[in-house]
Amino acid sequence: MTKVLPKALVTLIEALGCLPGVGTRTAERYAYYLLKTDKNNSERIVNSLLDLHSKVKTCPKTFAIIDADLEVSPLYSDPSRDKKLVAVVAEPFDIVAIENTGSFVGTYFVLGGLISPIDGIEPEHLRVRELTDRVKEDAVEEIILATNASIEGETTAIYIQKLLAELPVKV
Repeated sequence: MTKVLPKALVTLIEALGCLPGVGTRTAERYAYYLLKTDKNNSERIVNSLLDLHSKVKTCPKTFAIIDADLEVSPLYSDPSRDKKLVAVVAEPFDIVAIENTGSFVGTYFVLGGLISPIDGIEPEHLRVRELTDRVKEDAVEEIILATNASIEGETTAIYIQKLLAELPVKV
């Protein structure tokens, strides 16, 4: 393929192929589309990618992803939110699913993954210490474990339940 295609196109195909769920054929289709489309579309994508790391950061309280110019997540700083009620999720995008229901009034805490020894993810790789700190600092009264209904999600939920058993919080 490298002798037939221009180097820049091959480089783009390889870069797109690094995305999860994008194989070689899909990466080729994306690259060809970008080559054929209006240059403004490609530039918009490039600019979005360049802005991604400079304009997005992690909230120091919830570990949700937020705009870089904010101190904390609006879902945490909003006075109408109940800081005594915290939903614990694995990843930032899990918050979106819960928020789309429009029925949760508490705040969130993102663990940063799920316990999965087969993938090399142990409890020390998650934000469990930060979770216990948050429970203490905000005097959290109730934790909702909103992890996946998978082996990893259940394992993580059980671990957190045991970890928080010593604290005065309902899990």
